[in-house]
Amino acid sequence: MDVIKEDHVLDCSGLLCPMPIVKTSKAMEVLDTGQILKMIATDAGSPPDIEAWSRQTGNELLLSTAEGEKFVFFLRKN
Repeated sequence: MDVIKEDHVLDCSGLLCPMPIVKTSKAMEVLDTGQILKMIATDAGSPPDIEAWSRQTGNELLLSTAEGEKFVFFLRKN
């Protein structure tokens, strides 16, 4: 398995919906096309929210994993 190298890390631990999505949207605005954002969240609603956000915005969800009580997402700006 290839290792994904992020260009920026956004820790949304402890934040509830909709803040992880709001902060992810703002973080993606400053990235260049093709750069990768690693977003960490603890809100159990984050996985479906990030999947829907990715579909709606066209930004690519490269990987979504759960690490203990944290959810980790790698998103590529398109």
